[in-house]
Amino acid sequence: MRHWIVVPAAGSGRRFGGGVPKQYLELGGRPVIVHALERLLRSDPAGLVVVLAPGDEHWPRLTGRDDPRILTAVGGVERVDSVRAGLALLAGRAAPEDPVLVHDAVRPCVALDDIRALLAAADHPGGAVLAVPVADTLKRVDDSGRVAATEPRAGLWAAQTPQLCRYGVLVAALAAAGAGDASITDEAAALEAAGHRPQVVPGRRDNIKVTWPADLALAAAILAAQEGA
Repeated sequence: MRHWIVVPAAGSGRRFGGGVPKQYLELGGRPVIVHALERLLRSDPAGLVVVLAPGDEHWPRLTGRDDPRILTAVGGVERVDSVRAGLALLAGRAAPEDPVLVHDAVRPCVALDDIRALLAAADHPGGAVLAVPVADTLKRVDDSGRVAATEPRAGLWAAQTPQLCRYGVLVAALAAAGAGDASITDEAAALEAAGHRPQVVPGRRDNIKVTWPADLALAAAILAAQEGA
């Protein structure tokens, strides 16, 4: 069963800070996105689309971008716009029933076993998402910074990527979401809004997202541990 991958990489990393988008920051001697792409390519996709910001100056200088399976597209303001652009590039290449994985460019520690487990759920009609059960106690905080309530965590899972869906179903769900919809923070949200119920595939907790500066050191430690396992 052939599959495709879309990697939205058009974000500016506003929460992270600094002048370089976090997907291009150095991690173990190589940019974060290079680690992510290498791991995704090990799953042997038919093609992988990296969706870049307009005028991206970092991508052309990247080593490893010349893999013949890698394609590029130009993204938009929100994640939903970038993923839609990546899917549009696959029009005429991907069949409606082909599975498509969407993965964050800043998740460099994803394990091949997790990707394979997600692909094994490709027959689920509503798509599938890697996730882990929420372990921390969740506090709802008011505008003054005080705890307003403790939220029950039973049944709560933290979504990761990759997330998977059949090409035709995902295209339709994102089309229905509309352009610039900031409420669609992942593909599962678009599928849910379209009436689907994605299947949760338990993932590894070390599949972290580089969001804050401290995450770089944590990701480096995870990569070192994974390579030594």
